[in-house]
Amino acid sequence: MYQYIEGTVAYVSPHNITVDVSGVGYLIHVPNPFRFESEQGTKLCIFTELIVRDDSHTLYGFKEREEKQLFQHLLKVKGIGPKSALAILASSAPDEVITAIEREDQAFMSKFPGIGKKTASQIILDLKGKLEAGDGTAAPARNNHVKEAVLALEALGYSRKELAKVEKKLQEENFGSVDAAVKAGLKLLVQ
Repeated sequence: MYQYIEGTVAYVSPHNITVDVSGVGYLIHVPNPFRFESEQGTKLCIFTELIVRDDSHTLYGFKEREEKQLFQHLLKVKGIGPKSALAILASSAPDEVITAIEREDQAFMSKFPGIGKKTASQIILDLKGKLEAGDGTAAPARNNHVKEAVLALEALGYSRKELAKVEKKLQEENFGSVDAAVKAGLKLLVQ
């Protein structure tokens, strides 16, 4: 129903964010709310998915269109609900998940909270070969890992001045995950 919501990030909590749109606060469940912490008070475009159930209308949001599209694909898998899909997206970038599915990497897919071997196999079975760039689920650029890592480091209290130097060095590397970029950033900050 809603393709996206553009508004000001008014509040960040451990499970969701509140986006103010002309005086109306939309509660949006996101994979990793702390990605939005440094943008509190700024205007953003959040790609959204509204899920209507008998007892609730829940809005889910994503920083990137690719995240939203992967979320939609994951919901089509038997045994995957919105919470499980969010857990997958909170722990890994879309390109990592797509690569794991295409390589039939059951160990990678079962590392997420609430995803056992049976569900991991079901995800691979249902989605392998269906997550191509043609349907819009293209892998984002690797430097997104660095951007996310810098946001995480800023949330830990490091200044923009400190992070500007580290970000340049991190951009020279090719990280497979945000966690790897954060660890590398921390090493550079304590040197």
